[in-house]
Amino acid sequence: MLSLRFCYAFPLRLEDFIRDLLLPQAGMSEINTFGGMMHISKLTLVNYRNFKNATLLFNKGVNTIIGENGAGKTNVFRAIRLLLDDTMVRAARGLDDTDFHRGIGRWQGHWIIISAELQEISLDEEIQALFAHGTGVLDAGEVQTATYNLIFRPNKNIRQRLAALQAGDIAGMNGILSQLSVEDYESGFTGRSTVNFADTEVYRRIVGDFDNALFPQEGDSAEIGSRIPTYLSVTKEVSLTFIQALRDVVSEFHSNRTNPLLSLLKRMSGEINQNLLGPIVGQVQALNQSIEGLEDVKKLRSHISETIYGAAGQTYSPTSLSIKSELPQEADKLFQSLKLFVGEANDGHEGAINELSLGGANLIFLTLKLLEFKYRNSRPAIANFLLIEEPEAHLHTHVQKTLFEKIGNSGAQIIYSTHSTHISEVSNVSNVNVLGRNGPTCEAFHPAAGLTPEAVGGLQRYLDAVRSNLLFAKSVLLVEGDAEAILLPLLIKKTLGVSLDELGISLVNIGSTGFSNIYVLFNDLRVRRRCSIITDQDLAYGPTDIQVGDSADTQEWKRKMVRSASSSGIRKIILDAEAANNRWVKPFYATHTFEIEFAAVNHQFMLDSIDDVYSQEAAKNEARQDFLSGQRERYGRRVLKMANYKGKGWFAIILGKRVTGWARTPAYVLQAVAFAHGNFSRELVYRILHHRLVHYLGQDGQLPAGLQGYWSRVLSYRNGEIDFDTIRNETFAAIQGDQVCDLFQAIQ
Repeated sequence: MLSLRFCYAFPLRLEDFIRDLLLPQAGMSEINTFGGMMHISKLTLVNYRNFKNATLLFNKGVNTIIGENGAGKTNVFRAIRLLLDDTMVRAARGLDDTDFHRGIGRWQGHWIIISAELQEISLDEEIQALFAHGTGVLDAGEVQTATYNLIFRPNKNIRQRLAALQAGDIAGMNGILSQLSVEDYESGFTGRSTVNFADTEVYRRIVGDFDNALFPQEGDSAEIGSRIPTYLSVTKEVSLTFIQALRDVVSEFHSNRTNPLLSLLKRMSGEINQNLLGPIVGQVQALNQSIEGLEDVKKLRSHISETIYGAAGQTYSPTSLSIKSELPQEADKLFQSLKLFVGEANDGHEGAINELSLGGANLIFLTLKLLEFKYRNSRPAIANFLLIEEPEAHLHTHVQKTLFEKIGNSGAQIIYSTHSTHISEVSNVSNVNVLGRNGPTCEAFHPAAGLTPEAVGGLQRYLDAVRSNLLFAKSVLLVEGDAEAILLPLLIKKTLGVSLDELGISLVNIGSTGFSNIYVLFNDLRVRRRCSIITDQDLAYGPTDIQVGDSADTQEWKRKMVRSASSSGIRKIILDAEAANNRWVKPFYATHTFEIEFAAVNHQFMLDSIDDVYSQEAAKNEARQDFLSGQRERYGRRVLKMANYKGKGWFAIILGKRVTGWARTPAYVLQAVAFAHGNFSRELVYRILHHRLVHYLGQDGQLPAGLQGYWSRVLSYRNGEIDFDTIRNETFAAIQGDQVCDLFQAIQ
């Protein structure tokens, strides 16, 4: 077996490695720019897999698709490939019932539509002719925009039968649809469509109104475009490379079908100079003859023949028998004998792929696929596309970010999908699509849609630091300080028994950044996710009139309260006004500050923390008296002094060490959590109540007699025997004053 020794030794300058891989090298043709500016600007998915109706927006260069597991990233790539990947033509014409979105219920009669809008079509005469004839949106002059659609729908006969129904004939419609199978469907490509397939009114007009059994007359509407004949396939004219998710790279190398090295070697074998190959073939032939001529091989052949003769006799034995060496003599088979051996360390050892670390194997696989893309990219094509599915698996943070930054120089439209916060961190927010699940349906969000360039720039700079929490979140809590960022997750977990992560809520500390610069993300046009804002009103918690005899310190304290209340009052007016018409955003306010609100309901925890803050007994005693006084102006001033003395972040850490399930979360925080989470499932409510009741267990492990009947009602609620309003009212009566009551009051 021949072996190709390819040594990739860590560490090396990865930036140089990727740059050299992606940019043209000596002896290779420059990256093709013939039509290279053509790109996908919009992708619309209707009734396809986990998308009932979604639109993704793309730009030239590098684009990113991010989202949680099951949000449809893989299905987006498959949809693009069904349109533009020449290897997927058979799959495009062979869609079946499993490709329909499950959320539509009965799929019979519905259509699957995958539609791509293509921008900046080449002005080359042949390319213009292709798109004007097949997919172009015809305007005066050259075609600049084209549409290309895959439509999977009932065949013409079925459409005619539906069109012949009287309006409102539900029984007749059901009779036709109940008999439909996937064999009654057909796939076809169209171009020059003029409608937005994502518009539900358009869908009802061109497909049918199933609620009222009203269907259009058969005869393709010009709106859905002209049918494209097979000889004008766009897939033949573009170059598309797909790099699948790096999950089991070693098995990919072992498969002749998926091994990227074999793909590259086959290409090389077809380009090899036959004059150079001739002497090698001669040597292989001589080697085969030498192996066959070995004395031991001849003896073995003779022994096999004798054994057959002895067992079956002359009549039934083979007439001839040889042992031949079949080392390949053809160039492609010779090249397939080559294997990669890679070194990861500086110890001089080179091992097979299966000896590499997961990260090393993934990097080699990704490297070969990128090289395959580079070869494809060098041939004439009207557009070049590179789809990379979740490239981050087992790759070091710096590798992920460097790869993403460098690959943008390739001259193609590149679309990533990723879970990686590191890749999303270096993504241009204008080129990001966020996918999220909403029950059985997946939705696509566009974080920069409708924003001014200035707003996008500000958002981009901020998201460089916290993009993961905002764009990957199901819902968001925005807070303005370290104290909230440190204590709130701990309080929620300890007091409710579920973490913010379990609730699907990401907490983001905006620091000194204005809220309005961030929550602009969340609205109907951009990211349709709930966002709670937790902030302070900073109202005065003591008298502000300066009195004769006030110390300089007290006078400054009073002036500061006035200043804080004034500036916070203006901010509150602005926040309330901006959130009033946005169903996705809602602010929640501490009357004074978070520290004061926490101290007001957690006096004992504040007392327990004094020894961690002060070392002198006099200071400790003074602090104890302030908290024991019960006077807001005294304990409020004290808790802020302690926070400023230790630093708000460190003071929050000190308090966090003391927090137990008996700590109280301020009511406005629980209200913010309730809004951000939205619908509380029956099981989630049960888990929270179970966690709270554990705190009421006696030393014998039993609930007090007065709560045992309530516990049975909690179990009845879990079993669906009573509704939430009932268990909420019974909770108010049974454990009045428990903080779960604050949460339940906020749940809609």
